[in-house]
Amino acid sequence: MKKLLNILFILSISLLIQNAARAGAIDKTIAQSGINKEAVSVSVKDINTGKTVYKLNEKKPSMPASTLKPLTLAASLDTLGKNYKFSTKLYKNTNNELFLVLSADPFLSSSDLKYLIKTAKDKKILSPKNIYIDDYIFDNREWGEGWQWDDDLNPLMPKFSSYNLDSNLLNIIISPTTKGAPASIYVTKFYPTTFMNLITTGTVNNIKLSRNNHISPDIINAEGTVKEQETVQIPINHPKRYFILRLEEAIREEKMDYYGSFTQKKLPASNVYLVAQVDHPLNSAISLILKDSNNFMAETVFKAAGAKFVNNTGSLDNSVKMLKAYLKKLDIDASDIKIVDGSGVSKNNLVTAEFMSEFLVKKAADKDFVNSLPTAGEGTLKNRMLYFKDNIHTKTGTLSDVSSIAGYLTSRSGKTYAFDIMINDPKTKLSDKKSLEEYILRDIYTKY
Repeated sequence: MKKLLNILFILSISLLIQNAARAGAIDKTIAQSGINKEAVSVSVKDINTGKTVYKLNEKKPSMPASTLKPLTLAASLDTLGKNYKFSTKLYKNTNNELFLVLSADPFLSSSDLKYLIKTAKDKKILSPKNIYIDDYIFDNREWGEGWQWDDDLNPLMPKFSSYNLDSNLLNIIISPTTKGAPASIYVTKFYPTTFMNLITTGTVNNIKLSRNNHISPDIINAEGTVKEQETVQIPINHPKRYFILRLEEAIREEKMDYYGSFTQKKLPASNVYLVAQVDHPLNSAISLILKDSNNFMAETVFKAAGAKFVNNTGSLDNSVKMLKAYLKKLDIDASDIKIVDGSGVSKNNLVTAEFMSEFLVKKAADKDFVNSLPTAGEGTLKNRMLYFKDNIHTKTGTLSDVSSIAGYLTSRSGKTYAFDIMINDPKTKLSDKKSLEEYILRDIYTKY
């Protein structure tokens, strides 16, 4: 018995020394990076045991950026179900009135609206008395809490609402004319926008667009030079107005006899029948959210899940309630986190590395979830993490001064670890933060 105890003691001491050496390698990597150690939060857990194998500032709240997306999407999928579809439906009642019921479909296009109206015409609905729009799927809040006002022209951050259409982006064509002369600017679909055109035809494409929302959000200041035709996308500042314009176009194209307004009204519970509908599956959004980090998709899905959770109008508050219920279901303590949007764009979001790695451990057995995360060479990892090949499935995140990465890594030893790394350091370049992330993961890959 004494001999056995001695062997166990020696093994435990050996294991402690080995773990200290592994942790020391990561500590050395961080120290050599030049990034303040206090600005780095790390938590690494063995997915089979749930035990933490490395930690640094793991309980310090920090901004997750887009690494929040796997969490909010997982909760949304659990609520909506993977077979959920965004369905935009057109109904007619016995009084020859039409009801367009919106689903905030992030895939809805102008051609879909045309299909709905064409189908109504094909069914001999030519002169409706009224056309109502049921837009109660979402509240009227169109941007996330804490989103930066100076990002309002960022095509990665369009507004999201019941009136989602054409990704809520306006395509602007900028073409050269004669050298030194003003460029030509026009939009592909009519929307009341005025351009203060200071772009000249030159030798390079160097285009800058800006606007003063407090003066006029429909006046775009265009500056710079253009050599070759370029298409620039900007968020539509008033999605409902854009939606109505496209609906009116569809009605005119089908020569439907209607010149009235479009009033907000809920679909009646009786005396209506379905004329046409357009469906887009939720599954189509998963890759766009996790691999392409599409904020518009992430916010729409998160809010739609909140709407279903309360069986009422979608709002941020309802989505957060849905998320908390999901975390309770997973038995994860959420007392140290704050979530204010579905995409991670807001700097008001705060999580800990400990919380994120714990969530990833809980989801490790869900192979569909794990495999939906991008691996090396995919999506936002197109030119990153190539060293790990197929041994990594992870989500990246980037905000000004912030870089983060969270996911799963299978090491050379064959063990798989859930990890979360968040770096919030305004004094270092983004490229340095991302390099540190990769070197920490290399230490895990080679030494654990």
